[in-house]
Amino acid sequence: MSSVVQSPPATKTPSPRIAPAIVSLAMGGFGIGVTEFTMMGLLKEVELGLGISTPEAGHLISAYALGVVVGAPLLAAVGAKLPRKHLALGLMFFFSVANLTSYLAPDYTTMLVSRFAAGLPHGAFFGVAAVIAASLVPPTRRGWAISMVMAGLTVSNVVGVPLATWVGQAFGWRLLFVLVGAIGLLTLALLWRFVPFQAAHPDASIRRELGALKRLQVWLAILIGIVGFGGFFATYTYIAHTMTSVAGIPSSLIPLVVALYGLGMVAGNIVGGRIADRSVMGTIYRVLPGIAVALVVYAVAVQWPWSAFVMVFVVGAAGSMLVPALQTRLLDASPDAPSLASSLNHAALNVANALGAFLGGVVIAWGWGYVAPALVGAVLAILGLGVAIVSGLLERKKPLTA
Repeated sequence: MSSVVQSPPATKTPSPRIAPAIVSLAMGGFGIGVTEFTMMGLLKEVELGLGISTPEAGHLISAYALGVVVGAPLLAAVGAKLPRKHLALGLMFFFSVANLTSYLAPDYTTMLVSRFAAGLPHGAFFGVAAVIAASLVPPTRRGWAISMVMAGLTVSNVVGVPLATWVGQAFGWRLLFVLVGAIGLLTLALLWRFVPFQAAHPDASIRRELGALKRLQVWLAILIGIVGFGGFFATYTYIAHTMTSVAGIPSSLIPLVVALYGLGMVAGNIVGGRIADRSVMGTIYRVLPGIAVALVVYAVAVQWPWSAFVMVFVVGAAGSMLVPALQTRLLDASPDAPSLASSLNHAALNVANALGAFLGGVVIAWGWGYVAPALVGAVLAILGLGVAIVSGLLERKKPLTA
């Protein structure tokens, strides 16, 4: 049987103390989502402001993603001996300062360094936030709790990113970092007030956390995220070009397209958390082929505006349904190093971001058209399902143990 993260008894519905704690953790995810995704909509303003080329502006996004990949395991392991609340506070303080530094960055090189620094606490924060949320509810509700933390990231795509993009376009793109810094400071206050103190595990150490990397099931779960979720980003990266060039939707409606994608992410995240509580691997087995089907249908439906709008929502929902199950799977695979294992999910998703965008760009460069990235994504989802099946078969021979 799969092991679970031990949790204190709790009622079936969130208590008044649990709800504000989870909302506080989700607020951190909201700020992270705003800084990560708004940069994509402000690239032209950044180019003009720093006097750089489009590829150089794109490197600022890559620097942030690289920071996530590096910082997730590093900071989670280094902070293993800290009480989880204190670790979350430290990571959010780091995040806030790094974004305010981006506001002050005088040139491209400094901005590149500051964006890398801002990405460092991203994965580690989500990792420890997921562990805290899971510890506040019974084991049968871990998926729901984790999905509520992730809701901050998905809601940011509906509310925060469009607002921050408008502010950046209207009043200067650097104000994005002031806005994110303010959200980070608000999160600090909420975390301090509402998240309960939890002493660090008496056996916690960097070596204990890094021990998670010796487990095959941890690496398989990471690979499921990298490959299976790559299709989500292959489609999302080129969605504006697809909508305008294939569906014939005017560029003025792209914010609506992005909002629909974000609404789909919110819905998928909530549903994914619920079904992950019933069966983690069952959710992964069902969602990955669902993503593949959704992307194939999207590639056809995007020929017409109204069906394109519908499928944008569906693709956003299908992809986000996978995240809570992957997060919970990593907790199950390494219960004695939960912070590191949980943070690795976000490192994996950022590698998936790079992989999906790269492969999508390759097929477009080959002249296959803007619908081709979605078909590449469908193939990636099926490959991810293959990895999940291997993981499940190995678990039958050697069950996960605490």
